[in-house]
Amino acid sequence: MLLVDKINSWYGEGKVLHDVSLSVQEGEIVALFGRNGVGKTTTLRSIIGLTPPACKGKIIFNNENILGLPPYRIANKGIGFVPEDRRIFPYLTLKRNLDTGKKRKNQIKIDKKWDYNKVFELFPKLELLQNSLGKNLSGGEQQMLTIARTLMGNPELLILDEPSEGLAPLIARDVINLVLRLKEEYGLSILIVEQFSPKVLDYADKCYVMDMGRIVFSGSSGELKGNKKLQEELLGV
Repeated sequence: MLLVDKINSWYGEGKVLHDVSLSVQEGEIVALFGRNGVGKTTTLRSIIGLTPPACKGKIIFNNENILGLPPYRIANKGIGFVPEDRRIFPYLTLKRNLDTGKKRKNQIKIDKKWDYNKVFELFPKLELLQNSLGKNLSGGEQQMLTIARTLMGNPELLILDEPSEGLAPLIARDVINLVLRLKEEYGLSILIVEQFSPKVLDYADKCYVMDMGRIVFSGSSGELKGNKKLQEELLGV
């Protein structure tokens, strides 16, 4: 489904990604862990088309090299992105915020169509708040809205940038549980970035760890759990 092959990126003269490679197969949850500032978000921005001015390598999605395509074309091909800063519209109602994530009718696969009913089934709390303005929602509610809005675009691959960031532990747990349901109940493929999350580690089919713009570990969740030295030195566990 997704293959990131030896991506190198620069901001000005500074090289920030060094031969970064990772993959997501259909139906997988893949975790990308690492401390702040190691290149995780730049990797995601490269995948979704918000690349730095200089970016080399290949990004293959469903057998097509999408590197260099504008973000709207990448989204239309089936990649949904949930940004860390949520980017909701504060003066639109929750339901109108959901509308901003919709694709045109001719871009929707009927058998995979997300609509209000399906989104509210996954996020029942949002149905109760559908007429509330975005600015009046809590952090957890805004994060659920951001995920739901992305689903309205009917992605095949969902990419999430630190969805638990800034949330209280119990709310963060609930958000991660909802993300995990997307794989278990809806078969969605997921690439999730976190500094570290034991819950994500438990459910991930494959894990990567970044440090200083490089992938320094790739393997199963069991292999990462068994590597205590790496967890301590690079993830602060």
